[in-house]
Amino acid sequence: MPIPALQSPATAGLDAAQLKQIDRHFQGHIDRGTISGALTLVARKGAVAHMSPLGMADAERAKTTALDTIYRIYSMSKPITSVALMQQYERGLLQLDDPVHKYIPAWKDLRVFAGGNHPNYLTNAPERRMTVRDLLSHQSGLTYGFMERTNVDAAYRKLGVGGNGTLKEMADKLATLPLEFSPGSRWNYSVSTDICGHLVEIISGQPFDQYLQANVFDPLKMEDTSFWVPEAKLPRFAANYSPGAGGLELMDDPQASTYAKSPSFLGGGGGLVSTASDYYRFCQALLNGGQLDDARVLGRKTIDLMTANHLTSGGDLLSMATGGFSEAPYVGVGFGLGFSVALDPAKGQISGSPGEFAWGGAASTAFWIDPKEELVVVFMTQLMAMTPNNFRRELKALVYAALD
Repeated sequence: MPIPALQSPATAGLDAAQLKQIDRHFQGHIDRGTISGALTLVARKGAVAHMSPLGMADAERAKTTALDTIYRIYSMSKPITSVALMQQYERGLLQLDDPVHKYIPAWKDLRVFAGGNHPNYLTNAPERRMTVRDLLSHQSGLTYGFMERTNVDAAYRKLGVGGNGTLKEMADKLATLPLEFSPGSRWNYSVSTDICGHLVEIISGQPFDQYLQANVFDPLKMEDTSFWVPEAKLPRFAANYSPGAGGLELMDDPQASTYAKSPSFLGGGGGLVSTASDYYRFCQALLNGGQLDDARVLGRKTIDLMTANHLTSGGDLLSMATGGFSEAPYVGVGFGLGFSVALDPAKGQISGSPGEFAWGGAASTAFWIDPKEELVVVFMTQLMAMTPNNFRRELKALVYAALD
């Protein structure tokens, strides 16, 4: 597993004393029992200047966080899946304005929810067909069952949409359910990216995990990124926690985890595990215009297209979003094809640069890529918090203060 060599902060144009503030800050979270452990990687101009493991990866077994600790990255799987689908675009096998039913014929007559409960709905025809871009940008009209906001997401829970079966079985279930809204009219965080993974399967003719291995993970030497953790790697797999009344509570024991066996559901929206080193290699390839070392996974102009703001309104998420769940703030932030995109850091009241693209995961992991500053940041921890925490905003303040 390639762990990047640590370079002098000065080489990367970063202040060493300020980088140490990152460790002091997150050690404070560990001491207060907010998190068990963390690993932060900061790279600039292709040089990794800070990679610091803190605390415990598995407190029950007294295992400290290590440079090669494996984490559940949940929704940080989405950018990887989006890259895989855009590889089909680069091969001339799909267009962003293709209707999704071109690839999933059962979706040709999807309707929009107007009232009722499963299985008896009142529906309307959509204003237009759902496109591939709608899936990539979460403007599809799909949702998540865990939202617990509407009668549609209640049906997702009732039918077990996501997390079991196969991607095809998920698509078949969704064909029987109405959309939350007409595609392109709103933004809603959803299972859209899982369906992007299914499109990769359909177009490539390969199982999704095999496609990712051959076209993303192997070329970028992401040796620990997968949909499951083999037995030999389980000692490196972190425990997952949630906040409890008496402190952190173990939510997923790494030795007894469902991630310890190969799954049938290859969730491109949230099913991958990875390491900070692996995810850094993915991010650095994107910052480099799609290439790392001698491997190219995307073209430079494709990444430019993916990291533009694709919201129909042309504005930020606040102007388009329905519901309250996201891995990013809504103000001053748009959405591209698999990433949030910073539009106006002042409106978002957070340090950064316009054009920065990012996302995070349900276990409080996060990354961002700032092309203007040639900056990559990857943050790994394992905390499933139902209420938002400020780790990402705190980390941005700490990192940007280190720029020379």
